Amino acid sequence: MPSPHKLPYFNRLWAESIEGARANLVPGLLLWVVGLAVVIVYYFAPSTRELFEWVMAKKTRYGYLYSGIATAFFGGLIPFVYLWWRGKVPRGRVLSWGLFFVIYWSTRGIEVDAIYRLQASLFGDGADWKTVVTKVIVDQFIYCPVWSAPLTAICYRWKDVGFSWKRLRPNLNRDFFLFDIPKVLLSIWIVWIPATAIIYSLPLALQIPLFNLVLCFFVLLVSILSKDESPLREERSLYENENL
Repeated sequence: MPSPHKLPYFNRLWAESIEGARANLVPGLLLWVVGLAVVIVYYFAPSTRELFEWVMAKKTRYGYLYSGIATAFFGGLIPFVYLWWRGKVPRGRVLSWGLFFVIYWSTRGIEVDAIYRLQASLFGDGADWKTVVTKVIVDQFIYCPVWSAPLTAICYRWKDVGFSWKRLRPNLNRDFFLFDIPKVLLSIWIVWIPATAIIYSLPLALQIPLFNLVLCFFVLLVSILSKDESPLREERSLYENENL
């Protein structure tokens, strides 16, 4: 059987994407259970409504500030601390990596909040299937391929090469944009299309909180289930599997 690297472009892309999707399937299933549990509890457990209303009030009051801080914590700080605890952060890079994780995911949290608000203004804040499907299509097939996935891949590759623009430039080649990024998208859609649908099933003020929970759980599950012991490869796995 020929090596995947010797296969034609589309065959290789499909083979490696399927391999990635299989690796993400178990974390994805656990993630859907968590997300669906939150949605079911919100709609069918009135006794918990006070807690949800408290979260919604905090999100409404602090707006983008809430999104930046919460996403920095759940998407940046917690995964970074886990990597550091596992000994996956290279020597001498603890501070730079920690700052990168927190700052990067803080800005992404604000950006995702803006996307959620924009979609709510365009398509409404309903939880009917047409509204949810429309938002998922825009999110996963326009926002992610055009902006989110390339930005995440470039920023994490920059981190991997020691925050050196000089070392980054040779990495931004044809294969990076035409193979690496599409491969990541194809391999994570199996997880994030259903997860995004679950997020959009909640009111606008609860979408960022659930996004943070989903993001944190998925990153930790992928890293825990990863059999790769290389710090750089595990980190690369994280940027490939976080919300692109």
